Amino acid sequence: MSRSDVVARLFAALGDRVDVDPGELDAARADKSGQAAAGTPLAIVHAVSVEDVQETLRIASATGTPVVTRGAGTGLAGGANAGSGEIVLSVRQMDRILEVRPDDLLAVVEPGILNADLGRALAPHGLWWAPDPASREVATVGGNIATGAGGLLCAKYGVVRDAILGVDLVLADGRLLRLGHRSVKGVTGLDLTSLVIGSEGTLGVVVGATLKLRRLIPGETRTLAATFPNVRAAAEGATAVTAAGLQPAIMELMDATSFAAVHALLRLPAPEPGLAQLTVQTDGPAASAEAEAIADVLRAGGGTVRLAEDDAEAELLWRIRRSMHPAIETLGTTLIEDVSVPRSALPAMFDEIARIEREFDLVIPTVCHAGDGNLHPNFVYDAAAGADARDGVPDVIWAAADDLFHAALRLGGTLTGEHGVGVLKRRWLVDELGEDQWELQRQIARVFDPAGIMNPGKVFTR
Repeated sequence: MSRSDVVARLFAALGDRVDVDPGELDAARADKSGQAAAGTPLAIVHAVSVEDVQETLRIASATGTPVVTRGAGTGLAGGANAGSGEIVLSVRQMDRILEVRPDDLLAVVEPGILNADLGRALAPHGLWWAPDPASREVATVGGNIATGAGGLLCAKYGVVRDAILGVDLVLADGRLLRLGHRSVKGVTGLDLTSLVIGSEGTLGVVVGATLKLRRLIPGETRTLAATFPNVRAAAEGATAVTAAGLQPAIMELMDATSFAAVHALLRLPAPEPGLAQLTVQTDGPAASAEAEAIADVLRAGGGTVRLAEDDAEAELLWRIRRSMHPAIETLGTTLIEDVSVPRSALPAMFDEIARIEREFDLVIPTVCHAGDGNLHPNFVYDAAAGADARDGVPDVIWAAADDLFHAALRLGGTLTGEHGVGVLKRRWLVDELGEDQWELQRQIARVFDPAGIMNPGKVFTR
């Protein structure tokens, strides 16, 4: 069937929910990773209901047309980029909260609701949903589920996988499955809900989710910052906090390059050269005592510690951390990466990053969710240097990234802690999984999607 025939069928079935505006189609080719798919998608379907999703997939299945599910487009791995001959299935307008049950600590939501909007809606009920990616103001819950997102608070309160009771999934042929349960416990059959979380749109389209909620944390929060003479010392301070049995709500590390860049962006006094910073938040009734205990550990490790005196000072400390990405953008074009290692291996991983900087003559500013060992190295380069590269990234950057990925694996870590595989890391997936597991996972995906029309070219494609 021709491209025009597929689009005609979509218009006939879905009317004005089908969008072929050239500007919108071009925008759907890329996400926040800097990567863009080749060619232009056929059309965007702005689904407003489960039935819209089912009808789109029935047409796609009947015509053999690939489908890329998309939310807000804030991903960092190219996982929702749509290219030539593909239908973009946008669930961004499916953004309702269908049910809130404070007594059962659950909510049922559609996938297009923004993470932060959900949080604001739950607060009057005395509830919250724990996953809090840095992009929470602009990222959807469906996208959080698709990538298995984490965030600043996940070391203490868990990631998306820990906060989902069930999902409603539309398969490639349009069938609707209701996976999981509403009860606290449930072990009937295989756990297909967990299989869907982090599957990046390769198994089907998430059209609803039953979320596991928490009561709002009582008491106050306390924030402290500790500067160290170098990033390795800061990483050792973070591991010492964990080894001491202390559990902050948030513990974030900024290396010297990112720390200095943020100060320049915010027009704050420049820090001393080489300084790295840990920013820590404690919460709950024991927040003050825990903050003091953490401060003692960090001082013993050579840190210069300051506890925020008031909310304004605490807000400034977190503004410094949240400003990292715009600050790094002032240094050049960036390839934003995401690896995780055991928390005890953080100092060694920062040693590896320093080695790679020297050997490849690169600048790799790095921030880290130090509470769980998730690092975000940013490879900085001149965009002109990648102008002739197939994906816009110079070969030297990919060579350095390859070295960094294998360093994380040698230290017992993983290629991605929360961004997903998408297109950015598909060539390294077998290096972590091994051939047998990689092939088994491909076979599982084909059980859900025999024709291979769901998000092709992502994750399992070498």
